[in-house]
Amino acid sequence: MSELRQNLITRDWVIIATDRAKRPDQFANPKKSIAQLPPHRADCPFCVGNEEDGTLETCRLGDRTGWKVRAICNKYPALSPTAEWMRISSGIHRTMSGIGVHEVIVEHPRHDLTTALLTVAEVTDILLVYRQRYLEIRKSPHIETIIIFKNHGESAGTSLEHPHSQIAATPVVPNQFRSRIDAAIRYFDDTGECLFCRTLEDELASGERVIFESKHFVAFIPYAALSPFHIWVFPRRHSSSFDEITDAEIADLGYTLKTVLAKLYYGLNNPDYNYNIRSAPIAEQGTKYFHWYIAIIARVSKQAGFELGSGMFINTGLPEESAQFLRSIVIPSDCNF
Repeated sequence: MSELRQNLITRDWVIIATDRAKRPDQFANPKKSIAQLPPHRADCPFCVGNEEDGTLETCRLGDRTGWKVRAICNKYPALSPTAEWMRISSGIHRTMSGIGVHEVIVEHPRHDLTTALLTVAEVTDILLVYRQRYLEIRKSPHIETIIIFKNHGESAGTSLEHPHSQIAATPVVPNQFRSRIDAAIRYFDDTGECLFCRTLEDELASGERVIFESKHFVAFIPYAALSPFHIWVFPRRHSSSFDEITDAEIADLGYTLKTVLAKLYYGLNNPDYNYNIRSAPIAEQGTKYFHWYIAIIARVSKQAGFELGSGMFINTGLPEESAQFLRSIVIPSDCNF
């Protein structure tokens, strides 16, 4: 019989559809591996040789001829740092200028790689650029929220094959952020505890849904995961904002993120996925009630009429079975560890 579980962090009630549940291996992606792409494409704007295409570069690891990671302004930005800040109210209509930041992180010179196949050092380099750009972008007086995200695969929304991720900074706090902060504040007021720290404590005590543990991070599938193979990576140390991460933690996170994505890659045959770093809005940094983390959403199922009409999620993958399946995945020894 199906059951409803509540995700206290998102406040969502999730239907765990046990009667419709698939075996974990049934979520495997039947598409061809990304490894069959060419290592270089002359027409790819992110490939080596196209660095001087007129796109403004904001950060680079490595020199002009041997770069490792690049941050560039999005050629078709959703938000612009040069826009004039403006807010207008006319009756019930509200308008703001599209001021903000929208950058692309080109993660590697090669066209045919994905994060799961990079070395730990290369994944760490990506995270270092994330932190560097976060620290710089937050200085803008009109930025309220910084969102770091990656779209991998067509169903996850990517339009370019070359491995890349993005940073967007907005002049408002999105409602989803507000609702999660409100839930965290209520829990803190009621218990005196950080909801995220308590969630991590309970998941470690149970161990059923834990996928991977490192010195500084824990990867697990939440008790009320919103979708199959929906993974959270929590820092063990309480910290509300990603830019507070230390050098030791960022190296450890490189190892953890590579491990989890490699388990997805080999366990589910390179599924499409999104990941995002959920960090406190600028004005909420340093709080005792919010705890930054990474959410990885494997695109192995689709939302349909019920989800769109109700706002509730139906999860056809049992969190405990999915976590056990990923724990059992043995990463090949030649996977750049």
